[in-house]
Amino acid sequence: MVPDIGRGSRTHGLLVYLYGPGRREEHTDAHLVGSWDGFAPDPGRDPDPQVSLARLTAALDLRVKQAGDRAPAKHVWHCSVRTAPGDRRLSDEEWDAIAQRIVHATGIAPDGDPDGCRWIAVRHAEDHIHIVATLVRGDLRNPRLNYDFNKAQAVCRRFEEEMGLRRLNAGDGTAAKNPTSAEKFKAERTGRPETSRVTLRDAVRQALAGVVTEEEFFTRLREAGLRVKVRHAPSGDALGYNVALPGDRNRHGEPIWYPGSKLAPDLSLPKIRQRLVDGAVDQATPSAPEDRPGWSPPARARRSATGTVEHAAVLLDGDDDEAAAQLVGVGELLDAIAQTSPAATRAELVAAARTFERATRSHVRAERADTWAIHSAARGIIQAGHALGRGEDGGTTAMLVSTLVLVALAAARWHSARGHAQQAQASRQAAEHLRTVYRQAAATPMRVLHDQGRALPETERRKHEATIRTALPEQDARTEGASAKTDALAATLAQTEEAGHDPKALLQQAIDMRELDTAADVNDVLVWRLRRLAHLPAHPGEAPRRPPVGSRTGKTSANLTSELMAVPSATVAPRNRPPRR
Repeated sequence: MVPDIGRGSRTHGLLVYLYGPGRREEHTDAHLVGSWDGFAPDPGRDPDPQVSLARLTAALDLRVKQAGDRAPAKHVWHCSVRTAPGDRRLSDEEWDAIAQRIVHATGIAPDGDPDGCRWIAVRHAEDHIHIVATLVRGDLRNPRLNYDFNKAQAVCRRFEEEMGLRRLNAGDGTAAKNPTSAEKFKAERTGRPETSRVTLRDAVRQALAGVVTEEEFFTRLREAGLRVKVRHAPSGDALGYNVALPGDRNRHGEPIWYPGSKLAPDLSLPKIRQRLVDGAVDQATPSAPEDRPGWSPPARARRSATGTVEHAAVLLDGDDDEAAAQLVGVGELLDAIAQTSPAATRAELVAAARTFERATRSHVRAERADTWAIHSAARGIIQAGHALGRGEDGGTTAMLVSTLVLVALAAARWHSARGHAQQAQASRQAAEHLRTVYRQAAATPMRVLHDQGRALPETERRKHEATIRTALPEQDARTEGASAKTDALAATLAQTEEAGHDPKALLQQAIDMRELDTAADVNDVLVWRLRRLAHLPAHPGEAPRRPPVGSRTGKTSANLTSELMAVPSATVAPRNRPPRR
């Protein structure tokens, strides 16, 4: 059950709309289901609705006229309450009870208060009502409406439980403002797929990804094609900013400006400045990318970011409040990936970034925010430019997204442990979007790896399957179909051995990096961890040559980690073994 509260100044205009046909003839059988005294005129049940409508307007506005200049300029309080799709049809009596509880809880008309504000509840559809009140009490004072939206939300949550309705997640006041009905209707009228507010919110977040100065942020906004208006103090310092879409104008032909704080609570200029301080990047010393000749800048940036994201996941698993800063960084990284990815995966990545945005805000504040590494990773992805959806670019995208899925699930657990229902749900939804991206990005490289695994000589294949069974007892290759699932992992172990590593030690290191319980496919996760640790190409069209005999012998797990960064970087030829008969 969702309440939506607004303010206005035209009682008669709102009533005309509520009792009218609607903008698309969607209003049917408009009638009162409740009022302040139970005897208000009902234009929906009167033979002369125009006269009744005038009487109802006069009755609601009576105290407003008596108060004169003391009445608030926006004296009309309007709250729509809607049940969720699939909920049962509520009766008029049930809707009346809901309206009475809401006006009591919000302070519009407390129970037993003869001086409460005048109000009515109008129903013109099966799934919702509109509560209209005028904000002058019987003693001609204004009602106290502090936190009226939160109080209405709390009433709706109780009604969901009492009436057996779909229970929605409770909010905590940190969500971004939803588009208004007028904004939605305008988007439909102009043929836009979404409202200006949503488009601008995404554009501002993407412009903020990886920036290091306010000037760079404003420059990116303008380069994105937005109109930007910066408010300055007499000293010349920026106080805030407004953005508008080109061509988005009001009835007077003026641009419709949105302050950053109205797009999302964390997009105000003071909040952006705090983020820039927390994630300050030394431009002279960027993080060292994991390099190999022939790898493109986007591939190197994505591979390097994967290790940073793994570290963020470890912090989230640690259940520390300081991990709240990592959530902001992950959101920034998702924005960076979304705007630099190929068209085939961009829509799902934008959806993931937009959904995870809700998970980046809560009342938990990290006092010692350290987001340098993840902020630097986002900046590196932006500076590397657009990635292709194939080759090493596509493989490293799959590598990074595979890790981001686990990070989103770790964020869901972190929020759930603190009772953040909306943020936890947003994290899980983002993980589903990322899984869709992963399946598309990983399809080609994983298919090649499966083929390479099946082409291994029988003895070598059995050796690596034994290694997998020892490290992962639940991965029993003797069960039906299990061998096919480990083909890619076996091929990767064979290639790590050719690169001079101990497959058993490296596999154990990959397993120990962090939990695997939330992985949809443990083999896939380990494939990407191994390929990153051993510096193997993410797109397995090429595999490294076996080093000369004796060149890497006697290596132990103790000194293996220190040598992972020293893998030979020569371009190598692909394996060329005959298929297994």
